[in-house]
Amino acid sequence: MRIATWNVNSIKAHLEAVTTWLKEAQPDVVCLQEIKCENAGFPSFEMEALGYACAIHGQKTYNGVAILSRLPLEDVQRGLPGDASDEQSRFIVATVIDGAHAVRVASLYLPNGNPAPGPKYDYKLAWMDRLRAFASQALKQEEALVLAGDYNVIPEARDAKNPQLWKDDALFLPPTHARFSELTSLGLVEAFRSLHPLTEGAYSFWDYQAGAWQKNNGIRIDHHLLSPQAADQLVSVDIHKHVRAWEKPSDHVPVVIELRA
Repeated sequence: MRIATWNVNSIKAHLEAVTTWLKEAQPDVVCLQEIKCENAGFPSFEMEALGYACAIHGQKTYNGVAILSRLPLEDVQRGLPGDASDEQSRFIVATVIDGAHAVRVASLYLPNGNPAPGPKYDYKLAWMDRLRAFASQALKQEEALVLAGDYNVIPEARDAKNPQLWKDDALFLPPTHARFSELTSLGLVEAFRSLHPLTEGAYSFWDYQAGAWQKNNGIRIDHHLLSPQAADQLVSVDIHKHVRAWEKPSDHVPVVIELRA
């Protein structure tokens, strides 16, 4: 089972790139973030024409997440538990069924948090606390679990071309790192680092400004966190960097993991 995560930075603005990539890569499951549309505005027809069922948790203009799957989806839940007042569409989770093999898959768009300190950073940290609580409960099921998405977290200095530029940014501040470490301390495994522990210069995001793509001034913020059961099935992790060079691209690129059955 090949499971991708991709912040598409508006599904409507980048629909051609998305459909082109789906045809090229043929992933089984795709976790999308920042679709920037309500459920009714999502291009379900185009996705279904390519063989994908769609589970959507949209929001007008901002945020929005979705799961596309060529395999049956069951038990879809929208919204991250823990704050009934939170109206931002940043989390959707479903069970993907492949014969006798089932994987619980979440698509998440973790808050950016800038400017920090401030209310937006407080919201980011509180959201990460809620994610940790969700993961802690989910891990008790002792099943394959994949939390995939744009985490807006640069885990280590080697995950940025110029880490000094990010030292005061919400993506790289010590409290952000602490919350991310709390997630992995639960037993979750960060897929890319588990298979590529020594790799440097691997990024998934390049800003549109200041020639970041041309200078390879990137950061790695799109991650798959796996339960031990999913980590045991992990075969590969690939960053589809070439997509960033396409015409009218998202500022993120797809990251794809493969789990064996």
